[in-house]
Amino acid sequence: MERTLEFVGDRWAMLIVRNALLGATRFSDFQEKLGIATDLLSGRLAKLIEGGILERRSYREPGCRSRPSYHLTPAGKELLIAFGALQQWGDRNCPPSDGPSAIRRSRSTGRSLRIGYYDDTGEPADLDDVEVVYMRPLN
Repeated sequence: MERTLEFVGDRWAMLIVRNALLGATRFSDFQEKLGIATDLLSGRLAKLIEGGILERRSYREPGCRSRPSYHLTPAGKELLIAFGALQQWGDRNCPPSDGPSAIRRSRSTGRSLRIGYYDDTGEPADLDDVEVVYMRPLN
């Protein structure tokens, strides 16, 4: 967790990744939607690239110079699980008065999805049955 939090452990980084998961790719999209100062956004984007969460690509609109866009890497897309778990926890344990902030559903079936633990046969595991075994001492 400590290594992960090095890259996504602050509010702005998490909000940038959330917006990338929702489809934002351009600097101006992130800046406009988040209201973040441009120097902060530049720094967080660089850190997310360094962490292998985002990759920079170039795009060019007709008649304009080339600009960077920011796209989730496969590792960045995997954060959908962690972000979904945080959102699910928040909606359950400190619910917004106006209902859940988002719903998760299958694109192919439309059925509701929830985040959880599953064993290697695909069976769900009750949280009381989950044991976490650390492979090295914690700092």
